[in-house]
Amino acid sequence: MQTVLIMIHLMVVIALIGFVLLQRSEGGGLGSGGSSGGAGFLSSRGTANVLTRTTAFLALAFFASSLILSAIAGMDRKPASILKGASGTSAPISGGQTPEAPLSGGGGLLDTLRGGAPAQPPASPAPSGPQVPQSR
Repeated sequence: MQTVLIMIHLMVVIALIGFVLLQRSEGGGLGSGGSSGGAGFLSSRGTANVLTRTTAFLALAFFASSLILSAIAGMDRKPASILKGASGTSAPISGGQTPEAPLSGGGGLLDTLRGGAPAQPPASPAPSGPQVPQSR
């Protein structure tokens, strides 16, 4: 279904480009020569009306097919969380529930994705008094 709509959309686009290029320019630079007199169907005024109406119809078809294609493309999308595997739950938090801490398991999202055990910092002895900050 979507492939058929894309093909129709492409045909409308190509026809719209062609009809826009066939129209007479308002500046007179490109359409200055070769116009014939008479009030027939293919006179300059009659052709302008046919081209203008056809262009308007094709523009409407382009707009409608674009909206339909975007609606069809959006039907398969489902919201997903990138943090689904980090905390134990993937349900949204609502009401009075409090969220879990992101590092409650001892490791972060990268450790979970890596599949390894979370890295534990080396244990240091407790300071006996005030210490001067040291760079590492």
